[in-house]
Order: sequence, then C-alpha cells, then structure tokens
Amino acid sequence: MTTPAGTAGPGRRLARWARALRGTGGLRLLAAAAGGLTLYAAFAPSTLWWAAIVGIALLGLSVYGVRGRSGYGLALVFGLTFYLPLLNWSGVYVGSLPWVALAVAEALLTGLVGILLAWAARRLPWWPIWAAAAWGAGEALRARFPFGGFPWGSLAFSQPDGPLVPAASLLGSAGLTFVTALAGFSLAVLLRRCWGHRRTLAVRVLVLPLVLLVVAFGLGLAGRLTMVSQADAASYPHRTIAVIQGNVPKPGLDFNARRMAVTDNHAQRTHELAAAVHAGTAPQPDLVIWPENSSDIDPYTNADAAQVISDAVDDIGVPVLIGAVVGTDQPHSYYNMGIVWYPGTGPGETYIKRHPIPFGEYMPWRSFFRIFSDKVDLLTGQFLPGSRVGNFDVAGIPFGDLICFEVVEDGLTRDVVNGGAQVLVVQTNNATFGWTDETYQQQAMSRVRAVEHGRSVLIAATSGVSAVIRPDGSVESKIPLFTPGYLVPSVPLIDRTTPGTVLGAWVEWLVTIATPLALLWLFVAARRRDRVGSRPGKRDADQHRPTDHRTPGDDIQEDASP
Repeated sequence: MTTPAGTAGPGRRLARWARALRGTGGLRLLAAAAGGLTLYAAFAPSTLWWAAIVGIALLGLSVYGVRGRSGYGLALVFGLTFYLPLLNWSGVYVGSLPWVALAVAEALLTGLVGILLAWAARRLPWWPIWAAAAWGAGEALRARFPFGGFPWGSLAFSQPDGPLVPAASLLGSAGLTFVTALAGFSLAVLLRRCWGHRRTLAVRVLVLPLVLLVVAFGLGLAGRLTMVSQADAASYPHRTIAVIQGNVPKPGLDFNARRMAVTDNHAQRTHELAAAVHAGTAPQPDLVIWPENSSDIDPYTNADAAQVISDAVDDIGVPVLIGAVVGTDQPHSYYNMGIVWYPGTGPGETYIKRHPIPFGEYMPWRSFFRIFSDKVDLLTGQFLPGSRVGNFDVAGIPFGDLICFEVVEDGLTRDVVNGGAQVLVVQTNNATFGWTDETYQQQAMSRVRAVEHGRSVLIAATSGVSAVIRPDGSVESKIPLFTPGYLVPSVPLIDRTTPGTVLGAWVEWLVTIATPLALLWLFVAARRRDRVGSRPGKRDADQHRPTDHRTPGDDIQEDASP
C-alpha cells in the first residue's frame, strides 16, 4: 500500500509526534502520567498485579537521566494520575475538594521520591536497587506525615494476587514494597538498554537488570518457605468465630441517621445465627464479632441500646466484640471503641482506636481549612486516640483488634501480633464510602497482612465486604456489599512468628535511609576531594595525573541511553 504524495502515513506521523514530544520532554511527561494510571490499575478490585511493576517501570523511564527538579515534576505528575483515581472514594459524599486535596498532598510527597530517583541515576551504580529504596523512603514518609500519615496506596497492597506477595512473610510489607519497586525499576533499565543498543544488542548490557528481576521474583519465591500455608494452618487448634454484617438503612455520611436501626440490624443477624445454632444448621461459635459503629449510640449511657445488645449476646450465649461510639468527659469528644460484651454480665474489656483519621474522625486546623470549604463543619465532634494496643484474650482466643484504617498501618498491625494475637480482627464501617472501591482496597490490605504475619484475618463490616481471610492471603468466604448476613468460620489459632513480623520494621528503616545516606556520603566525599584538591602544590601535581571524569553511575547511563 502506498501513501499519496504530500501526505504522511500513520507510522510516519506517529514518529514525527514522538520526536516533537521527545524534544520538549513530552515523552517523559506521557510516561510519568501513564505510569501513574498503570499503577492504579493494579489495585483492588483489579487483580492485575503486574500493572504495578509496569507502572513503576514507566516512572523509572521518565525520570532516568534528568536533574532533581525535573525528577520532582515528573514524579508529581505520576502521583497525580495515580492518587486521583485511587482515592476517588474519599469524596463520594463530601464533594471533590477534599478528595483532590488529599490526592494532591500525596502527589506532592511522591514528588520528593522523584528527586532521589534522578540523583541516584546520575551518581550511584546498580540504580534499580537505590531507586527501589528511594520509593520505600517515600512510602515511609507518607505513612507518617502529615497528621500521622496516610499510607494508602502502598505498593505492597497491589500484590495480594501476585507471585511477589510471599515476600511479605519474609521481609514484611515494606520488604514487599521494595521487591515490587525493584522489579519495576529493573524493568525500566532493561527496556532502556534494549532500546539504546537495539542495533548492536549485547548480552552484557542486559545482565544487571535481568539479574535484579530474578532477585525480585526469587525473593517472592523464597517467601513461600516462610509463609503459613493452608496445610500448615490445619495443624493448629481451631476455634469458631462468627462475623456479623447487619447492614445499614442507607449508604452515605448519614448511614446512622437512624442510629438504633444499625444496632437493631446487627442484633437481628445475631438472633438469626442463634436460631440456626439451636436448629443445628450452624456451628456454635466461641466468639462473635460485630463491626465498627455497630452501636453508634453509647451503650454505657443509653439503656435501650444496652438492652438490645444484651438480648442478642444472651441469645447467642458467647462473648460478642461490638463496635461503639462512646462519649468522654470532654464536650463533643468521643472514643471509637471495641467492647467485649459478655452474656449475663454485659460490657467488659475495651480497645480504643489509636489513630483516628484526620478529616474523618477529627478536623485538624479547622479554621484554616474552612477558608477552602465549609464541608469541614460537617464534622461536628472529634474522636480522641487510645493508648493501649488492641490485644484481647476472650474465650481462650488471643486476638488483635484493628479498627478500620488501622489495618493499613504497619506498626499498629505489628503491635497486636507482637502482643500475642493469634487471629486478627478488623472492625470497619464502609457505609460512608457507598459502592466505591474503598472496601475492596481495604480487603486487599488485610490479605497482605494475613501473609505478612501468618494469621487469619476476619473483617467485620457494617455494610460489607465482610470476609474471612486465610493465613496465606486467600479469601475463604465473604458477604457482598449492602447485604445482611453472617459467617461462621473455623479459624486456626497460630502462634508461629514469621520473619516478616520480626524484620519488617528493620527493613523499613534500612530501605528508608539507604538512598539518602548513599547520596549524602557521595556529596561529603566530593566536598572532601575538593578541599584536598585546592591545597597549594596539589593542583600542580594533579596537572600531570590522568583524570577520569566518570561518576559511579556512568556505566549504567552510557549503557542505558538511547
């Protein structure tokens, strides 16, 4: 087929556009933007685990060879195209401004990673390793700053369905993030070298990225030796723990406008379970779990709520962990609390959520943020943090309680495992996020936690998705969104400690400081050489000495440049 004179075929036009974009940095911008969207495609409810590796590779291709300032801008673009779609659930009922503000804040912090990536590419050998560590440093920062951090979107949580997830059992979730990033940045170098040497491709230029890719997937394979498999779990004693999903009258911020109805719903499901037990169609549980906000009326001060709960607990005949909003001695201040309610005697041990969510459970800098939106006044009260780790030993079951977003935080999850929890419980209320992907993303986090710590995870949600997750991260059973029901699984009580539990915090700190310290060491060494070189007589001697102007990373840059 021929192209008429004076016109250009599609391939030629595409090549011309590519050259134009390349000259203005447009290709880098496109790669960064596409990388963020591709990374988003890896997160639940998607199961495209490999998209995270491709997304990180596109980020690496965009920032490799640029200066720090450009690296910041490209990583910022990457962050925006990743966090804007990922966090869209945060604005479903409060408008776009809080959602966009949160996404922009996360993207601004991601931009700092771009600086480290660019500097490392120009100065350090074995760049994919330092780049993966730099990404881990960015995640550690976002997990702590601002307002206690928001680690949603960690690379680790994109991998529950992939072959890399066993690395969490070996190195913790921070290690899984590092391994996933290592695979992505190694792929970036592999693609650059293939392109740069496409006419005279030599095996030697592909050795480094291929070896590092093998290492990344090898760590995933090695993690299988440390994770708790279904066969392993079967050898431990089992107990029956019921999970109740009562549902809510309607989704949204006012899910509890009829607050007693939410408590009634969970009590009703518990009565139904008791009837099934009495009829012999369901096993007798040893413990029952209700979700967060299953009693939005303080049962310590409201006799009606207390009676509804007590009737349901007495009917099932075993302790029930309920989720309640409990008042404090401070005006307009509350606790988000888990309370063990016993048959005949009522409330017992408690756990108070340790990290209330800013803008959701308390409003920081209210007067400042009111300048941008009066939506801040939708939150009229505040939740105060607790200080005790959420460990319980009820009916002979040592379990750890995590309330809602606490499951996303490495330290809070590790604390309950170190405290002796043999089962993890996540009490959550997802009704405020409607039919969005938030509940599925949170379930993916729980699956990674199961693998990381070798524990079953029971998710009790007001409106779903409640689930039973095995220690190997697979989902045993679940209840769909906005569907009342109950689950009665037999759960292994596992006291085995994985390397991920022991090493996770150390791996995070090592990854966090590695790239900044390496770059700082090079900077200090260069300054020291400059001072030595400026001494009298030294310059004259150096004039007769051959000089090598290569930096430690030049071998990678020369091999990888197109």
